Amino acid sequence: MMHSCRTTKLPHSAADGATNLAGITLGGGCHWCTEAVFQRLSGVIEVEQGWARSNPPADEWSEAVTVHFNPEQISLTELVRVHLYTHSATKAHSLRGKYRSALYSCNESQQQQLTEILATLADEFLQPLVTLILPLEGFKASPAEYQNYYQTDPDRPFCQVYIAPKLEKLARLLEDDKS
Repeated sequence: MMHSCRTTKLPHSAADGATNLAGITLGGGCHWCTEAVFQRLSGVIEVEQGWARSNPPADEWSEAVTVHFNPEQISLTELVRVHLYTHSATKAHSLRGKYRSALYSCNESQQQQLTEILATLADEFLQPLVTLILPLEGFKASPAEYQNYYQTDPDRPFCQVYIAPKLEKLARLLEDDKS
């Protein structure tokens, strides 16, 4: 059985004038890295990093983010595309359970939409995608002191070694899209 995604009161939604917010939970390696990528996209209202789980056999908690966005400013397709290009969506990882490449669906309708989006975007990659589409069974946020990890201290060695290169990938992707 599919579970509805939990809803979150977004403090910025009224100020942004957004009345039609949407959300998606994404697994793409380190949630600190993924959080930093999505925080830079126009139309993204809030990114919450933590852990997601699905049903067996993918029921172990894995690092993920929930992205709340305004679909009038950025599409679900564009979010998924950014997701696929900014993490290892085509490579097996020895810790793939913990760092699963996944799109978590909130209901059957979103699962169908994600299936269609992934099938369309797969043609852009030279190797097959390892990204899974899984029903979201649970999400638990990281403690408050770990939220906004990169924004809090971008000069940390971890941020410089792992997050900064992903942000460079994002900048190149967005620049390529403009040309």
